[in-house]
Amino acid sequence: MEYSSSLTDAEWEIIQPLLPQKKQPRPPVWTKRQILDGILYQLKNGCN
Repeated sequence: MEYSSSLTDAEWEIIQPLLPQKKQPRPPVWTKRQILDGILYQLKNGCN
């Protein structure tokens, strides 16, 4: 589901190289893009 606060593919291509790349012992539950989209959603819409 896409929200107005979600990153576009072009925006993600700019931001992705700036994020730390650590070796994960197991696969993450959420991708870094999903986490960042969630943060942006909260910043834009707040919390009731």
